Amino acid sequence: MNFETIAAQAAHQIDPATGAVAPPIYLSTTFERDADGEYSRGFVYSRVDNPNRHALEECLALLEGGETGNAASAAFASGSAATAAVFQALAPGDHVIAPDDCYHGTSRMLREVFAPWGVETSFVDMTDADAVQRSVRPNTRLVWVETPSNPLLKITDIARMAAIAHSAGAACACDNTWASPMLQRPFESDADLVVHSTTKYLSGHEDVTGGAVVGREDSPFFQRVRLIQNLCGAVPSPFDCWLTLRGIRTLPVRMRAHSANAGQLARFLEDHSQVSAVHYPGLPDHPGHDIAARQMSDFGGMLSFQVAGGREAAMAVAAGVKLFVRATSLGGTQSLIEHRASIEGPDTTTPDDLLRVSVGLENADDLIGDLAQALG
Repeated sequence: MNFETIAAQAAHQIDPATGAVAPPIYLSTTFERDADGEYSRGFVYSRVDNPNRHALEECLALLEGGETGNAASAAFASGSAATAAVFQALAPGDHVIAPDDCYHGTSRMLREVFAPWGVETSFVDMTDADAVQRSVRPNTRLVWVETPSNPLLKITDIARMAAIAHSAGAACACDNTWASPMLQRPFESDADLVVHSTTKYLSGHEDVTGGAVVGREDSPFFQRVRLIQNLCGAVPSPFDCWLTLRGIRTLPVRMRAHSANAGQLARFLEDHSQVSAVHYPGLPDHPGHDIAARQMSDFGGMLSFQVAGGREAAMAVAAGVKLFVRATSLGGTQSLIEHRASIEGPDTTTPDDLLRVSVGLENADDLIGDLAQALG
């Protein structure tokens, strides 16, 4: 079945009681037990499972190409909760290899939460496969990939990272939030786990927070993630699951429009005299363009650019926009812009002249005109 059909119909069932086409929201926290003590209808307690979460997890597994059903997909209350569950599945003394350019919350989580717990991390430039290979230790248990990266849009060869991980007896997890399963299928490059902030492109409307971990198979590692979801309870509400699944129905058409708009903006910025650098893998001179063209079907709706003149000039551009919204997050219908270094704080490695852009679904000419007048 083609991706568009999966997105439009996966886990969809007509309500047998009413014939409703749109699924109902099941708010019940508990479910009736059979007279013989069994739960033949499959649900016990909403922290453990819920019909709306079950449908979302089944859909996510199908979208990523993993095993269907609950066995290989687990939804969480946020992307950070999903990420944390993967790291919690490790043991004290285990070693993680992570990107030197990745979501700031992920690097802080590894440094400030899991390092004191005993998980060791090496932060490496994952565009350099040899550097990653040199970072492998006897206790390496996880190679964490984020591609395109946040905020410099570095491109990592997922298949190469998976091969390094597997040769060391480790798992390979890929944060696929920025690309979405519409544009990138990490399991086809032998990744073991895919992680999403479903808040972003999957839900797509800036009105719900969520996350997910999808397993290529129901492996012991994934079973531990599922156990953490069950026992620790950072699960999304039924309404959050319903909203996310509704957003997924339009994911293919949205991602095409995001990508087309971002490509036009990147080309405009590349030629602007007040822009010193543009980070977008769809540009032919991007260092990761060839890898991105091989492992992605399009280049996505995220870009970042550096403004000539440093921090003050970048802040002035962000202050001068009229259509773009100055806000964090990404993946919604409206375009957002932010000065990323000031969001990340004093320990950031993000260039101080960099602006990160989530390109929305507005007309590209209008967005270009807004940046043109803000750049001056």
